Amino acid sequence: MSDVARLAGVSIKTVSRVVNDEPAVHPDTAERVMAAIEQLGFRRNLGARNLRRGLTTGTIGLIVEDVGNPFYSELNRAVERIATSFGRQVLTGSSEENSDRERELVLEFCARRVDGILVVPAGLQHGYLVPEMRAGTPVVFIDRPAGDIVADTVLVDNLGGTIEAVTHLAQHGHRRIAFLGDSPDIFTAAERLRGFREGCVRNGITYDESLVSMGTPTPDAVGNAVKRLLDGPDAATAVIAGNNRIAVHLLRALAHAERRPAMVGFDDFELADLLDPPVTVVAHDVSALGHAAAELLFARVQGDQSPPRKVVLPVHLVARGSGEVAP
Repeated sequence: MSDVARLAGVSIKTVSRVVNDEPAVHPDTAERVMAAIEQLGFRRNLGARNLRRGLTTGTIGLIVEDVGNPFYSELNRAVERIATSFGRQVLTGSSEENSDRERELVLEFCARRVDGILVVPAGLQHGYLVPEMRAGTPVVFIDRPAGDIVADTVLVDNLGGTIEAVTHLAQHGHRRIAFLGDSPDIFTAAERLRGFREGCVRNGITYDESLVSMGTPTPDAVGNAVKRLLDGPDAATAVIAGNNRIAVHLLRALAHAERRPAMVGFDDFELADLLDPPVTVVAHDVSALGHAAAELLFARVQGDQSPPRKVVLPVHLVARGSGEVAP
């Protein structure tokens, strides 16, 4: 600040008044100070200023699995919209489904004195957050609950959505329905598998473990599962993809198949409605998920001391053609 003052030929106090938008600075003087700031590349330390004034730091932290996944990109945008309305910026990091990385990011954001944390958890151990929460940093879990602490959580209806997918396929005559899910250690994958089992029971379909494939959704893993599940005399006639990445890998694996099974995906994805046939999905509003979590977080930031809440958002089946293929 002293360098700016020397270049502009004013006092440090005058520079302070200009950068803090205080009145009683002549326009010509303010213009001279701003020109010096631009020339020197001076930037205010907003965090330090707010801490000195006893205010918040103006930021929140968001930890997701992978910012490159369109699901999390949309979630990030939704959180940013709410944060902007509260005058905050969002710091975002990817855990890469690694619990150590999740913890590293959370504690780094806390060290930067963020006003709150939104986290899509990668692990089941969250006791490390208790000291931060007791110190006044609110935490909201998104899409999956915390493993071993009680905290605010916003989820979607994974169970009900998968039951609806099975019911839809059963109503179109399918009895051999396969399920491709993510790693069963992940809450959403486990809940969707549970919904698949429940859906089979409700529709009088014998649950067949051989028609289930769970694991990290790589192109090779999904391709191998497709060959195993959809070949042979007793093959599946329909398949449920447990998330958007699995659905994309599944479509690639089926691109040149002679026989296309009926298909329902969980999570909508870009261009799903333009494929041939268009992909039937269990959809939910990702923006609503981000909005609900961010609004809950800012309620806590503003002093809400009510008990931790669990919010479950609805899903709905969008029938487009791929799930309506007869066996």
